Amino acid sequence: MEPMISSDNFKHTPVLLHETIGALNIREDGVYVDGTLGGGGHSFEIAKRLKKGVLVGIDQDDYAIAAAKKRLLDFESKVTIVKSNFEHMNKVLKKLGYSSVDGILLDLGVSSFQLDEAKRGFTYRNSDARLDMRMDPDNTKDAVSILNTYEEDELTRLFREYGEERFASRIARNIVRKRQESPIETAGELNELIDMAIPAKYKRTGGHPSKRVYQALRIEVNDELAVLKNSIDGMIDLLSAGGRLCIITFHSLEDRIVKNSFRRNEDPCTCPKELPVCVCGKKSKGKVVTRKPITASAEELNANSRSKSAKLRVFERIK
Repeated sequence: MEPMISSDNFKHTPVLLHETIGALNIREDGVYVDGTLGGGGHSFEIAKRLKKGVLVGIDQDDYAIAAAKKRLLDFESKVTIVKSNFEHMNKVLKKLGYSSVDGILLDLGVSSFQLDEAKRGFTYRNSDARLDMRMDPDNTKDAVSILNTYEEDELTRLFREYGEERFASRIARNIVRKRQESPIETAGELNELIDMAIPAKYKRTGGHPSKRVYQALRIEVNDELAVLKNSIDGMIDLLSAGGRLCIITFHSLEDRIVKNSFRRNEDPCTCPKELPVCVCGKKSKGKVVTRKPITASAEELNANSRSKSAKLRVFERIK
């Protein structure tokens, strides 16, 4: 599918850029994967540092791929771009002839273009925008279908678990009532239902009242948490000795998955604590480089407000 919108419009300021590039420990002849290529900001800096090395960029968004190809044109001989989801990284690399790599990057943030472009339906700021939220335009499930088909208890669970929304049940009830009259399709319609459900005193802090519900819908549409949880072990297995996996998250649900997965790969032992020695036979795959996540500097926070919630965690492989 060819993008209908010019790749020139795809803007995304890469967060924690210098910290991430430093953490990857890039070798000139190494093999690296950017599993969330986006507009190619991180990939540009990786490719700049390669001589005989190669970079594989993966993304499921046609607009992002078009923008990245343009941005990385000077490094065409070093870069291979594949339309896919990072959950299929093993298959992608196998098809390209790589059994291991020296570094992997995931930047799980939504791009500025995806948030700001009304036609993508991610934003609550444009009341006339149709609610879409698909990272992959070929995905058959979008936010409109979820809002108009999920049962009330499913919507409540969704908003509570993925949006950490305290008024999830009220919002779900409003949605079900409204859709009995007519389908819910636009951001304005959803915003009104959310606003009605949240008491005034809770709207004074925490940003826009729709923010958490939109996060929950986006996660559900793209199956983001399950994909992340099911992919980390496989990506660690792809790393060569000394190779590093760098993951940038933007909310607590993602960060918790990354933190727990990294810890489990560092210390997989399941033996009872009272046993003097390990007998389960599970071996460590490496070490957690970042005991605490790396966050944006004051300088970056001033330049890019979207870096405020970004957290970088790093895992290094041993064999």
